[in-house]
Amino acid sequence: MSPLRTRQARTPYKVGDTVTGTTYVEPEDRRRERPVEFTGTIAQVGAGWDGMDAAIAYLWVRLESGLEIKALIRDVEHVR
Repeated sequence: MSPLRTRQARTPYKVGDTVTGTTYVEPEDRRRERPVEFTGTIAQVGAGWDGMDAAIAYLWVRLESGLEIKALIRDVEHVR
């Protein structure tokens, strides 16, 4: 099996999927920023799908306004 095929099998989201969830706020920003709920389209699949970073796997999601936000995979789900 090719590495690309393996990665696709492990990644439940792809660019263009519509998702809903809660934004991720970096620890150092939590004193001035709070997570917010969103619905948008995946613009980029980030790091962390395999190995030790799996707990912090993230996505970049484009909102209707054009703004892109970061969300942890564990905090999003497909819009059905």
